[in-house]
Amino acid sequence: MKVAIFASGNGTNFEILAQKFESNEMAGNLTLLFCDHPDAPVVKRAENHQVPVRSFTVKECGGKLPYEKKIMELLKEFQIDFIVLAGYLRVIGPTILQNYEKKIVNLHPAYLPEYPGLHSIERALSDHRTQTGVTVHYVDDGLDSGPVIEQRRVPILATDNLETLEQRVHECEHRLYPQVVKEILLKINKKEQNDQ
Repeated sequence: MKVAIFASGNGTNFEILAQKFESNEMAGNLTLLFCDHPDAPVVKRAENHQVPVRSFTVKECGGKLPYEKKIMELLKEFQIDFIVLAGYLRVIGPTILQNYEKKIVNLHPAYLPEYPGLHSIERALSDHRTQTGVTVHYVDDGLDSGPVIEQRRVPILATDNLETLEQRVHECEHRLYPQVVKEILLKINKKEQNDQ
């Protein structure tokens, strides 16, 4: 089973997932990193793990539809079976979704349905909430609205600022995401073996 990770930024979740694939803790092979920001730090991380990288922007492609068509060509070229979003800051459109239904997972830094979209940690903090969280969910055609697979709560302390809260949310992500992805890939692998 061939897995692609999509990411847009620093890539700390990519780093942890890549290590798990390298140590054979994950079923399948990490075959591709796709990044929509060619100069994002995650690109260097992928190169350090010898994971093939492809990167282009919506602007380069002349719009969202040609951009997604180009991604689909890439997924076919690398024969990708499953997609893991790790800090990929774009909404997945129908061109990809119809080919990968229930085969794309996302990690969101909030306890969905609370705070979908961008700046979730910041918004929870500025609303003076006592807790936020982390959600792993399947991707559908809405904004962070797909079926929830697993969630964890993260307390917001009275002493928290954005930096300290972000750090604790990321620590929770780094524990939860590899564990959930591992379980999903294992189930898919078992099912494929049983179907043969």
